[in-house]
Amino acid sequence: MIPHTFDTSFIIANRLSEFPDNFYLSDVVQLELIGSAADERIVKKLQAIRKYYADENLLIVPNADDWLMAGKVLYWLQQGVKRRNKGKSPPKVFGATQRMALDALIAISSRRYNVTVVTENYDDFNAINYYCKFKLMKGSEFLERFEEKLK
Repeated sequence: MIPHTFDTSFIIANRLSEFPDNFYLSDVVQLELIGSAADERIVKKLQAIRKYYADENLLIVPNADDWLMAGKVLYWLQQGVKRRNKGKSPPKVFGATQRMALDALIAISSRRYNVTVVTENYDDFNAINYYCKFKLMKGSEFLERFEEKLK
């Protein structure tokens, strides 16, 4: 199986609680999962999962260069939107920039580890991929190829 990581959208959509071989955990995804946890029991479980992946050297953590590149990608994406709108910025969608920033961090930090990002949010990640190449796969394609490994 290819080395890979899952975006939060893939984990939630497929109700994953365990991960297959060759899986790398993104610390950015952990942030999103812990931030949306329903209760303290889930937070503790997520912390234990994070510790396991950190101990195994399978935890993807953005570094200073990743943060800088994510900022550049967000800038380039915004400039592309302005160009398509004849120089005007469209109305802001609440939370969209923050979600795109987190997706950019997932993509860019995953590139350093040479792992494939698996997501249900393919269009946003593909937009990021235009400016910063990384390995990307639709969640449906991953399931088609590796569903047995998730059971």
